[in-house]
Amino acid sequence: MIKLHPQLQKDCIILGEFSLCTLLLLNDANYPWFILLPNRENKREIHQLDADDQLQFFNESMFFSQCLQDVFQPDKLNIAALGNMVPQLHIHHIARFQTDACWPAPVWGAVAAIPYSGKEIDRVKNRLADWFQTNSTQGFRWIQE
Repeated sequence: MIKLHPQLQKDCIILGEFSLCTLLLLNDANYPWFILLPNRENKREIHQLDADDQLQFFNESMFFSQCLQDVFQPDKLNIAALGNMVPQLHIHHIARFQTDACWPAPVWGAVAAIPYSGKEIDRVKNRLADWFQTNSTQGFRWIQE
């Protein structure tokens, strides 16, 4: 795993790693909000990944998107690579609901973050783990903090 940008380190909980990407949980219980962080140094944009890494990223992103769809059953998945504040390449995967705190507007800066409790983090991890057990895991391994 590469070193996290200080803002990602501050805002996220490291869950584990796929072959290419580290999976982070944004510490905001308003939404199921995850980040895939390709483990490549000095990359800001997806097109800067080599062709094999682009394909691997796409596979991991689509696999995890299906996981989010099945586990959380959102009304919409928001997938975005902004990087305006954090230049390290990272891609947001957010499960959105018509009942969430700022639907249908974008989530960035809309409402104050609600940090997860330890019990809530475990619940999210268990829901993902249950799904991973019945589906190909794309080489995912959990990281214990």
